[in-house]
Amino acid sequence: MTTEIVLVLGLLAVAVVLFVAEKPRADVVALMLLGGLAITGLIDPREALSGFSSPAVVTVGAVFVISGGLSKTGVANVLGRQVLRLAGTGEVRLMVAIMLVSAVLSGFMNNVGATALLLPVVMDLARRSGIAPSKLLIPLAFSSLLGGMLTLIGTPPNILVAEAARGHGLGELGMFAFTPVGASVLVVGIAYMVLIGRHLLPTRDIRLSSGEGDLRGMFGLHKRLLIVRLPDDSPLDGRTVAECRVQSALGLTIIGIVRGGRTRLAPAPNDLLQAGDQLVVEGRPSRLEELRDSPVLNVGEEQLTLEDAASGDVGLLALRVAEGSGLIGKTLREVDFRRRFGGVVVLSVRRAGGFHHSQIDELTLEAADALVVQASPAEVVELIAHEDFEAAELGEAGARELDSHLLRVTLPAGSLLVGHTPAESRLDKAFGLTILALIRDGHELSRPEPTEVMRAGDGLIVKGDPEDLDVIRGLQTLEVERRAEQRVEDLESSRVGLAVVAISPNARIARHSLRDLRFREKYGLSVLAIWRQGRILRTGVGDERLLFGDALLLHGPRESLSILASEPDFLVLTEEMQQAPRVSRAPWALACLGLVLGVTLAGWLPIYVAAVIGATLMVLGGCLTIDDAYREIEWRAVILIAAMLPLGIAMERTGTAAFLTERVVALVGGAGPYGLLAGVFLLAVAAAQVMPTAAVALLLAPIAIETAVEVGVSPMSLVMAVAVGASTSFISPVTHPSNVLVMGPGGYRFGDYAKVGLPLAVLVGIVVLVVVPLVWPFDVAAATGSPLEGATFDAEGLARG
Repeated sequence: MTTEIVLVLGLLAVAVVLFVAEKPRADVVALMLLGGLAITGLIDPREALSGFSSPAVVTVGAVFVISGGLSKTGVANVLGRQVLRLAGTGEVRLMVAIMLVSAVLSGFMNNVGATALLLPVVMDLARRSGIAPSKLLIPLAFSSLLGGMLTLIGTPPNILVAEAARGHGLGELGMFAFTPVGASVLVVGIAYMVLIGRHLLPTRDIRLSSGEGDLRGMFGLHKRLLIVRLPDDSPLDGRTVAECRVQSALGLTIIGIVRGGRTRLAPAPNDLLQAGDQLVVEGRPSRLEELRDSPVLNVGEEQLTLEDAASGDVGLLALRVAEGSGLIGKTLREVDFRRRFGGVVVLSVRRAGGFHHSQIDELTLEAADALVVQASPAEVVELIAHEDFEAAELGEAGARELDSHLLRVTLPAGSLLVGHTPAESRLDKAFGLTILALIRDGHELSRPEPTEVMRAGDGLIVKGDPEDLDVIRGLQTLEVERRAEQRVEDLESSRVGLAVVAISPNARIARHSLRDLRFREKYGLSVLAIWRQGRILRTGVGDERLLFGDALLLHGPRESLSILASEPDFLVLTEEMQQAPRVSRAPWALACLGLVLGVTLAGWLPIYVAAVIGATLMVLGGCLTIDDAYREIEWRAVILIAAMLPLGIAMERTGTAAFLTERVVALVGGAGPYGLLAGVFLLAVAAAQVMPTAAVALLLAPIAIETAVEVGVSPMSLVMAVAVGASTSFISPVTHPSNVLVMGPGGYRFGDYAKVGLPLAVLVGIVVLVVVPLVWPFDVAAATGSPLEGATFDAEGLARG
């Protein structure tokens, strides 16, 4: 084994470990691998970028756009809806229809796109038929994977193995070269799901429009509904819903306000509360009971000044946001100001002569805003020199304004805050109070560390609105009258509704929290719960970072729900709320697809040229805008493929491919052609459970071809095993985005996929062993019309196209 082989295998091993860990993202891992190959000299710089001009990459990108055109014009949606409605309401007939429609669409569309398109339709059919969505959504996802095996453009692994075959002199694979094997797998897959698989599927239902039992069974909403009352002398009288801090301090979401015997559902943040109001809230009463039974703070009477908050080595400074600053248009939360600038605390924001003291983390910064910060001398020097800031004067009026918002409080024995750190106290998030200094045994600790544990008797200097202390007292007087015996219908009206939405596959909001997104302010909707990987998250949902596959339970105005349906980041699982497709352009979209298929089948143009022309015509014909086209492209997949392709060049040049081929031949070569076919298939399936399917195809296709040449069997039989094995992603939800997409709406857990998917993967392997040798015989002479004599391993040709 040479040094170069060791380097290639080492880089590959690191990449596989990172793929399994899913940190960083797969496309970033591929770029890291590409950089490693170039830095070590295993490939030259020009070869490192050769993958970005590969026909395979171009084809994959163009197919995403064509898929988007079919989706935006409603072609697939109308076809799916009509066929599924003809199937009736029986579980078996409905399951067969869903799998057939999903598979056919996936043969010509992106797998995930077809699943996302049919998901609301299937949810609606489940509601009408009374069948739990969990009985239909795994079949939907699995059939999209099976359908991708039907055609050349059905899934990236097919495109990649076809390009590998072409690059190694095995001839062009036509549009329907995969169909005999793919159709056999599909038939067996449907039969399995109907006869066996459906009995292994769980019965869970998170639908919201067929009665209270759905919510009782899944989100458990009925167990978390409370009615609390504002007493006649409540300090919250006259405050808005947002100002009363019921959600931030107590974790309770106000669903409705009962006043004078009438209920106003989904109140707006600026709606006023009145003494005697009954609030229908969702959440646990534990925080409220804890707040009522224990003191929080004792408030001192003396007036504080800025000098009290600027002792020791920490002072106050006014900074103006400079013109052209990168902070403009962002909130302090978005830029993570405190961590970015080493613990500096922003006390207030002055704008147009006025000060903003409350919820300043959510304030979008503008040029010329003045930030009043608490900083050390070293931090002051650094901030003044920073390009984002200019020095500013606070002024006497500004000092008086801040003085009025400084308070001294003490922690009495038994306080909820005793034994907690400032970070754990949530004083800022819950009540808008920022801790500036801690006083203990006569000594003042300015800007205490977030890990400092607070004790009984500690004094705190805090910045906040004095009226916020009235809010604390008002929350302590809330009276829990009873648990609300509400049905789902009681939470809805002609104006207000409940809905479940899923995070869409290409969502840009993934990894952001609802608080960061200012979801409530932007859409006017409350998130009551999140269904994630078989668990329901109800507490602190505002701070949860959203993940692809999450299902959100929303409550709010129907108009707002309809607006949300037009957002590309969300997939509303109610068909009537979906954005209206561009039906008038549907004939053009079909014509574009027909053109791509026609010229490819006729041999007039290679698929990568035909697909680009078809995608361009989709945009020119108004099926989707150019911005839509860019959004439809799954750039992670494109970058992953382009960055992984040079690995083939490195493997060939260094002898790594030959080295691995020898090991494969030594391991299974003696088992005969069927043993070799089974070994390659199992290797592809195993790799697909931990690596992106495109990476599996890129890595194994060249090795399969050279192994076949080495042992004297048809390379095409092993290539087909790689293609099918890479798409056999049934065992875990995280192996394919289609599986993740249905996880939340179906209420699935991790084990559900293995229980149903593992037997299906075994059946697919049996089909491969039976059908592949019939279509692509092991005998080299009979396997293809193109003679294989003289065929060589040409990874460089693959990357060059």
